[in-house]
Amino acid sequence: MTELKNDRFLRALLKEPVDVTPVWMMRQAGRYLPEYRATRAKAGSFMELCKNPELACEVTLQPLDRFPLDAAILFSDILTVPDAMGLGLRFAEGEGPIFDRPVRTASDVDRLFVPDPEGELKYVMDAVRTIRRELDGRVPLIGFSGSPWTLATYMVEGGSSKEFARVKGMLYDQPALMHQLLDVTAQALTQYLNAQVDAGAQALMIFDTWGGALTPRDYQEFSLRYMAQIVAGLKREADGRKVPVVLFTKGGGQWLEAMAGAGADALGLDWTVDIGAARARVGDKVALQGNMDPCVLYASPERIRAEVAAILAAYGKGSGHVFNLGHGIHQHVNPEHAAAFVEAVHQLSTPYHQ
Repeated sequence: MTELKNDRFLRALLKEPVDVTPVWMMRQAGRYLPEYRATRAKAGSFMELCKNPELACEVTLQPLDRFPLDAAILFSDILTVPDAMGLGLRFAEGEGPIFDRPVRTASDVDRLFVPDPEGELKYVMDAVRTIRRELDGRVPLIGFSGSPWTLATYMVEGGSSKEFARVKGMLYDQPALMHQLLDVTAQALTQYLNAQVDAGAQALMIFDTWGGALTPRDYQEFSLRYMAQIVAGLKREADGRKVPVVLFTKGGGQWLEAMAGAGADALGLDWTVDIGAARARVGDKVALQGNMDPCVLYASPERIRAEVAAILAAYGKGSGHVFNLGHGIHQHVNPEHAAAFVEAVHQLSTPYHQ
């Protein structure tokens, strides 16, 4: 494989020395970029874009051609796995994802299977291979999945939800059935992420978007437990290098100590946590990724720069920090503000690494 020209992202996740704090953005390949919107129009739909390895590669590389980012992230969707499990995913205009065959009963759960990453999900692996080839060692490639709990919310609800009534109803009324659903999903995700490593992913991230909707006790039992199960089953080395793993629970700041014990190399933070306090809480156990409020990017470049400076100061000196937003970049952000953000991180972080 081609040697990495910029490996500071991987080094920071392993708490190794870096010259500046690395930075990338969740959803960096997305709707805020006019070139992304043009490629999506060419694809015809969001899922057609995900299922076309060449176009998925094109949009993965678009933000790297604009900004000096320190990592690329596979362009895909967390719901590809339940779709491959036979639930019939489609995206309705203005409504978000919809599953034609949601998981509501014991027989629905019994029908679930672990899809073949090089079968039903081959288009994702082809995208990873294509992106890795086209990156040619510029920066590392991040592979990812959703968490079992987060995927379960969509699988049971049949789409997006604000109340999580059906999935929490199953959790409270039929916990054994919920554990069965989460276990088969965790098995599927472990194979899926390992296949991404085999195809060329150099770091992995697990997105637990809805873990923060759970009580502390239920978070440990129904979300963190299954993320830890996945982490324990992951390939942690490829091409002679470690493959770092990042766990991100949106709204999970109160559980950082427990998350730090789940076996990952780094934790993602949303913007509701002070990163300096988080560093003090987790000590040397894990690196931290985050955590600027994405809405700061609606402010002036001067204000963006000031916020970057404050977060860098809060984290303090030394490696172990990957700068990111606290969640995905918003659709209506001016790309020039994203450029100011990336530039500020690199410029202002130098003194913290001397």
